[in-house]
Amino acid sequence: MARFVAQRWVMKPTVWSITDVTVLGRERLKGLEGGFVLVANHSSHLDAPLIVGALPRKLSRYLATGAAADYFFDVWWRRGLTSLFFNAFPIQRGGRRGGATKTRTRSNDSNVSAASLLQRGFPVLVFPEGTRSKDGVMGPFKPGAARLAAACDVPIVPLALIGANIAHPRGSNWPRPGRLPVGVAFGDPMRPEADETAIAFSNRLRTEILRLRSQYSADILGSSAPSEGARP
Repeated sequence: MARFVAQRWVMKPTVWSITDVTVLGRERLKGLEGGFVLVANHSSHLDAPLIVGALPRKLSRYLATGAAADYFFDVWWRRGLTSLFFNAFPIQRGGRRGGATKTRTRSNDSNVSAASLLQRGFPVLVFPEGTRSKDGVMGPFKPGAARLAAACDVPIVPLALIGANIAHPRGSNWPRPGRLPVGVAFGDPMRPEADETAIAFSNRLRTEILRLRSQYSADILGSSAPSEGARP
């Protein structure tokens, strides 16, 4: 109940009031149940709030978000807020399995991993770049999310975040004034092909997110908006 209030009565109304949000492709989520992995490009602190707010309530209710342990779990107040708003579990950046490694929570001292959450039917949000882009240009994807989905036999839903780095650039404390446009574009659920490696599947996911962003950027930002740079 506390997370519902935090997400739906505090976070979403706040984000939707300070930005102009467009959500595309929600119909592609029809039929999704149980565990699945969400992957997205990452360039702003707006990213996770936009995704949680854009998802249908029945899918966002138990969504668990992988968050960098060295930043979001380093002090008690940030750890508490991150857990409350995003049902977050800590990820050690730079792990050998691209973020899908087992980590230890500090809230109850129990072992929690993305794989165990998926196996219990919880959806998991992962940013495969591992950190926020400094300029909005999408970095290479680590293969951990692709490997995780294949190991747990669950689909991956790719989604493109558009304009978040413009509305709330890395290094800023608050989104820019003026309700700048941002978008969330969902793609069709994807699974690895026969004999496809985790690296190949990860690259295919990245290509799909780039395609979604290219397809919808003009609709969200305006016809003269560049694909990677700042708002015109």
